[in-house]
Amino acid sequence: MAERYADREDAGRKLAGALEEYQGRKDVVVFGLPRGGVPVAFEVARQLKAPLDILVVRKIGVPGQPELAMGAVASGGVVIRNEQVIRAVGISSDRFEASAKAARDELTEREAALRGAEMSVDISARTVIVVDDGMATGSTMRAAVEALRTMHPERIVVAVPVGAPEVVAQLSAIADDVVCLLIPRNLVAVGSWYRHFWQTTEDEVRRLLDSSARP
Repeated sequence: MAERYADREDAGRKLAGALEEYQGRKDVVVFGLPRGGVPVAFEVARQLKAPLDILVVRKIGVPGQPELAMGAVASGGVVIRNEQVIRAVGISSDRFEASAKAARDELTEREAALRGAEMSVDISARTVIVVDDGMATGSTMRAAVEALRTMHPERIVVAVPVGAPEVVAQLSAIADDVVCLLIPRNLVAVGSWYRHFWQTTEDEVRRLLDSSARP
């Protein structure tokens, strides 16, 4: 196994090193995916001297297996379906829609709790770097990219410390660029590539947003 990250902050600092071409540019905005992606994004934004904001995305978990994502929803009404998972577990359209509605309701609540309102920054004609702590299925990041596309940025850069090879390839087809430092053949779980991978709290997300430059 390749060397693991100490924690999300360590991963963010190393990820920022691979994004130096964007440092100090006035057209760059960094978005973290709550909650785990925000500490990583905070370090990226700090080193690039770019404003930080969040894009709220919610996984649609398989009933009875909430950690297994069969899709995701994001701000702007975007819904992503993971057809491979849906077929594998035999989820009907009605059951998927019910789960998607529950995810949308939770997304609205999370947005209010984390940032007080929906994302309102104008990112048109800007370069957006969207950051998470890793990509296993890619559903969350795919939803984020699709949501950002509706806001007409100039360029979308996906940046993660670790990702599964097939997911990196999938995101490369829909984002303008993908920066992924570790692409292990057998990812297993994102957390296995960190020595410390504790849960990020809502208080921590709010604190990081408050202490960072906002768009």
